[in-house]
Amino acid sequence: MNTLENKQLVQDIFANLAQGNPKPLFDSMAEDFRWTVSGNTKWSRTYNGKQVVLKELLGPLHDMIVDKVRTNAQRFIAEGEHVVVEARGSNQTKTGAAYNNTYCFVIRLDEGKLREITEYMDTELVTAVLGDPRGHVN
Repeated sequence: MNTLENKQLVQDIFANLAQGNPKPLFDSMAEDFRWTVSGNTKWSRTYNGKQVVLKELLGPLHDMIVDKVRTNAQRFIAEGEHVVVEARGSNQTKTGAAYNNTYCFVIRLDEGKLREITEYMDTELVTAVLGDPRGHVN
């Protein structure tokens, strides 16, 4: 896929994430997909493999959020196999805390599949609001 096709795929994924629909994200992940959460929080590490990402990262996050996790993209920058997305969450935890983090996602695609995401965000907010995901693993 070329730069424009990669950008369009990521734009479609984020249009769905803004509505709380993660299915296009899940469907676009390669089986060997890797997601790196930056920083030094309890969530920060590299999650290797689609099933690990779903179970150890996205599952615990979903369990903490009221209704559906929503992420609204504000800007897309694409070059070759990389698409960079600036985004903001619009979420509330089940404990009543707002979780509206600001993100920069660096996404690498290959042959129409997401291969890797590196996530940068407000790590202080992650620690203050989300705490430790290990207590929330499905």
